Amino acid sequence: MAVRGRDAGRMCRKPAGAVRKVYFSQNIPILWINNLQLHCEFLTMTEALITLERPANEPVYDYAPGSRERDALKRELARMAGARMEIPLIIGGKEVRTGRMAACIMPHDHGHVLAEYHMAGEAEVRLAVAAAAEAWKDWSRLPWTERLSVFLKAAELLSTAWRMQINAATMLNQSKTVYQAEIDAVCELVDFLRFNAYFAGRIYRDQPASAKGLWNQVEWRPLEGFVFAVSPFNFTSIAGNLAAAPALMGNTLLWKPASTSVFSNYQVMRLFMAAGLPPGVINFIPGPGREVGRAVLSDGSLAGVHFTGSAQTFRTIWQAAAAAIDRFRSYPRLVGETGGKDFIVAHPSADVGALVTAMVRGAFEYQGQKCSAASRAYIPASLWPDIEKRLRETLPDIAVGDPRDFTNFMGAVIDAAAYEKICGYIDFAAKAGGMRIVSGGGADRNRGFFIKPTLVETRDPHAKLMTDEVFGPLLTVFVYQDSDFEQVLQLCDRTSPYGLTGAVFATDRAAIRLAREVLRHAAGNFYVNDKPTGAVVGMQPFGGGRASGTNDKAGSWLNLLRWVSPRTIKETFMPPTDYRYIHMLEP
Repeated sequence: MAVRGRDAGRMCRKPAGAVRKVYFSQNIPILWINNLQLHCEFLTMTEALITLERPANEPVYDYAPGSRERDALKRELARMAGARMEIPLIIGGKEVRTGRMAACIMPHDHGHVLAEYHMAGEAEVRLAVAAAAEAWKDWSRLPWTERLSVFLKAAELLSTAWRMQINAATMLNQSKTVYQAEIDAVCELVDFLRFNAYFAGRIYRDQPASAKGLWNQVEWRPLEGFVFAVSPFNFTSIAGNLAAAPALMGNTLLWKPASTSVFSNYQVMRLFMAAGLPPGVINFIPGPGREVGRAVLSDGSLAGVHFTGSAQTFRTIWQAAAAAIDRFRSYPRLVGETGGKDFIVAHPSADVGALVTAMVRGAFEYQGQKCSAASRAYIPASLWPDIEKRLRETLPDIAVGDPRDFTNFMGAVIDAAAYEKICGYIDFAAKAGGMRIVSGGGADRNRGFFIKPTLVETRDPHAKLMTDEVFGPLLTVFVYQDSDFEQVLQLCDRTSPYGLTGAVFATDRAAIRLAREVLRHAAGNFYVNDKPTGAVVGMQPFGGGRASGTNDKAGSWLNLLRWVSPRTIKETFMPPTDYRYIHMLEP
């Protein structure tokens, strides 16, 4: 950050982040914290008008052979895999142990236990609600710059000293390759923290106009009560952001991580605490979803839910909140991103090489366990022979295995339940009429939950492999006649209840324009000549509609707005002293 003041003899109070440079330019003190600049006009020794400049996205390490970061990560992977941790709840800043234990395993080596964690129940939920309420008294009134400093420091720590630790935890606990972990657990989470700070500054700066003789203000208040953050297994960055975004805006939270990612999410909780997060602001309560959720959703001080997960679970939360609506102090804010049946539609003018690469990366990176992963594709008949040939050559060569071997492109799916579900869809494709397995189909769970990248062709565009969210390394293709492009766009729009991501591949500009129009509501994130995954914070705000969620766009100011309740304040300097208006006077 750069801090600028009128009076060079005064120094602005230093934010909590790590300062890279301090120097004077034209008698103006400048502070740089990472790549985020802060401009301060001094009012007093402790007050400033602050404007944050837009940050740059965190650079991605490539972990090339012989690099220092590769060696450091390998050492951290070995250290973490060789230890066995006990993970407590964190309530009011204190460790809480219940004695009800569950294991954190490696999906690619499911006999290897990384940690055992204590599970929360109804009693611990009550403790966490009380801790959040106590912390809310001070945190909700703390100047926003002080809250911001905590998360900017967390971003700085994650970008440097904590990088290998969070990466290694994600690779081991969620079976992510080094690249998938780096872009998620480090770079995206760093971006969430820095861009949230920037967007929060924009929100607080937004003020109404004032007429002569009066002053209008908007106070952006935190919600009255606590926010319940429910995070998924597949993205460490999403898990951290679900808790951090409402907290930055002055809210206090109960955070329930997915049972299959407690190990990595606990490291993120420790990161926040190391950055100076006060006790009780975020309370970490892993445990059975039904048990924890039932206790939380029946509490009258629930102010909001920040959720990423399945559509069915989010509907259950919505129904529970609706059933208890008379109990709540205010209407809870329900923000959810719930999944998708994401598509690629190719026009006959598509570049085949780019299309094949997008199909492979979009469908099979991180084992297809992304809510944005390509799961169905519509391919013109004129291109299909060439595309099929290339995919038949490419897919068998994809290396699947332990992510600690950096030559692997894919790891294991997350757990036994996911393995059985995905294999069930593959078995269906093998036995159902009108379908054929073009490539893949193999699976092995002896040591890890490994499934080969699988490509299926179907003659039925409404088959369940074209409609159901599989959430695994399975891509289904429907081949259409070239002349039916517009009808296929309409078919794509109608086939799935979801509306998260999708892509069109074409070099014909008229075809691209037609696809954008017909598929206007089919995807909240729409890609032209690119795979439908990999949204970047600050560049492509992420979220979808229909059965894919409330489309509140994580990684933008739109999401942060859901965590504040504005109060309008009008101050009149010279109030009237006579009730009569001029039109009431006699001529």
